[in-house]
Amino acid sequence: MNNARYKKLPVIATAVVAAAVMALAGCGSSSSGSDSSSSGSSNDAFVLGALFPETGSLAFLGPAETSAFKLATNDINAAGGVLGKKITTATADVSDADHADQNTSGTQSVLSKNPSVILGPASSSVVKNVYKSISEAKVPQISMGATSPSLSGVSPYFFRTVPPDSVQGAVLGNVIAQDGVRKLAIAVFNDEYGTNLRDVVVKTAEAAGVQVVYGEKDTFDPTESNFSSLVTTIKATNPDAVLVIAFDQTKQLVKEMSSQGVDTKTKMYMTDGNTADYSKDFDPGLIEGATGTIPGAHPSDAFQAKLKAVQPGLSDFTYSAETYDGSILAALAAEKGGAVDGVTVQKNLAAVSGAKGGTECKTYKACLALLKDKKDIHYVGQAGIGPFNENGDPSSASIGVYKFDASNKPVYDHSQAGEVPKS
Repeated sequence: MNNARYKKLPVIATAVVAAAVMALAGCGSSSSGSDSSSSGSSNDAFVLGALFPETGSLAFLGPAETSAFKLATNDINAAGGVLGKKITTATADVSDADHADQNTSGTQSVLSKNPSVILGPASSSVVKNVYKSISEAKVPQISMGATSPSLSGVSPYFFRTVPPDSVQGAVLGNVIAQDGVRKLAIAVFNDEYGTNLRDVVVKTAEAAGVQVVYGEKDTFDPTESNFSSLVTTIKATNPDAVLVIAFDQTKQLVKEMSSQGVDTKTKMYMTDGNTADYSKDFDPGLIEGATGTIPGAHPSDAFQAKLKAVQPGLSDFTYSAETYDGSILAALAAEKGGAVDGVTVQKNLAAVSGAKGGTECKTYKACLALLKDKKDIHYVGQAGIGPFNENGDPSSASIGVYKFDASNKPVYDHSQAGEVPKS
């Protein structure tokens, strides 16, 4: 990872603007909510709330997010807390979009603790199921993984520390074209995350001369478990490469592709919803050389070490930086506003992210010192995003490009940066 190279390609901003739509990834759904640190809150104590995918199809994202959440809580309290008091936390498992009842019950559980802010959910579809109740409670919501374009500006109380999928889709479409693919098949599930992201990839890839031979309009049911006919249909189109946009369904789909002789190695692509560690799921080398993309900056070795100290054995860091930064930004917003209520936090989030300039600072402790000196700040965190724009989106962001190794684990290769459209 230390030897990974960073690329900034000017073509991305153009592709993103041309894509005009922003798509999104997600996670969410589950069983009963849980309270991680506090059974209630006082009028002057900052309560950091969060909604995680601890169960369901995106549960593989849970450990990285919860570890980053705990690390941020520790760092905030170690620096003196918020307004001189240690913060408390309230969390719940919202599982995925197939468990709407869990989405709702988990959200209500956290709202009952009077949170100053709610981090998550990471899934766009789950966000759509819960954001109205959060906004109506006048609690700011900061998603670390919801990338759907339709969420831009959906509420003045909705923010995200991850770029919309117009950026990821444009990057992935360009990567596919740059790899020399001429005939692309797309296996995508019928989910807003999947279809929105697919549409941006298709537009970008086709503009670069790639022919989409399957999947431009076709989708499969998210509950599907038998992919024999789908793979047979894809194979018949004789593609140069296959893009798989799915969540946990990826495991069965890829195994079926391999059994039917479809290349699952250098000519297969994935997105953030399934660029994960498959070392325990696939035979060694099954997807070696396949390419995946994940929005956001790749966590530094130092940051990864801190996360591992919180949760030993952690190997997937997706959305960890975004979760950490959302937590820090919310605490700084309360400090700047002088109060811990949701309205105050919402009013000051853009300012502490650097929307109006200010002195750059990289840690909660350093930023807190500047705020106490009555200075404007620009928090520059782990995710490498630009200040929030008027839609609650980061104004700029990076997309990480990963290559799967012989053990079927994604290894960071490089990043491509792009501006986030304002509308």
